[in-house]
Amino acid sequence: MAGPLEGQIALVTGASRGIGAATARALAAAGAHVILTARDARALETVEEDIHKAGGSATIAPLDLAEQDGISRLAAAIAQRWDHLDILVICAAILPELTPVTLIDQASFNRALTLNVLAPQALLAAFAPLLKRSDNARIIGLTSSVGQTPRTYWGAYGATKAAFENLLECHAQEVGRITSTRVAIIDPGATRTKMRARAYPGEDPATVKPPEVVADRIVALLGEPFETGHRERVDAAH
Repeated sequence: MAGPLEGQIALVTGASRGIGAATARALAAAGAHVILTARDARALETVEEDIHKAGGSATIAPLDLAEQDGISRLAAAIAQRWDHLDILVICAAILPELTPVTLIDQASFNRALTLNVLAPQALLAAFAPLLKRSDNARIIGLTSSVGQTPRTYWGAYGATKAAFENLLECHAQEVGRITSTRVAIIDPGATRTKMRARAYPGEDPATVKPPEVVADRIVALLGEPFETGHRERVDAAH
């Protein structure tokens, strides 16, 4: 039986592990052809193999999103093979060291700003033409609660996520007026990922939900007629 996303083309950043990998698998299981991008080519190959073994369809595109002109090259390569893009899921992000604002390492902060803010803007710009050619384009951005609710020692990461959310919300308003593209912001909440383990080293991973819960919610949302600018938090109840 055809899945609900049969025939659709999806691009997932940060697809080598965690929520990105789980989302890629879930999208493929729903029938989409998934383009997987991240820095770790070997990890991407593992996710791609999982998808193929499950009967899904995927293509890997190893890339450091912070690399100069990397995103534009990726968009050009995808445009040579497909004439449109239906789904863009922005999962890739890095967590700078948790530290007081006065002790933030500038090099680490610059890296986080590049990957968490500048790269998403470049993705939105580079893939706008392909998204416009879709009859039902959707953009999903993964955020964090610290983007809206500042927390001690999380200033660097929170600042990048606040900027990321502002970009997406502005883009949602802009494209909502002239195209059928819809934008949603998802806060995955406490989820069992390497980033979470790094931030909370003493936490028992079994006490937080697996990334598949978030992935399943993202796929379910893609099948719903949500309004552009939609925002939600995923809890274990999903």
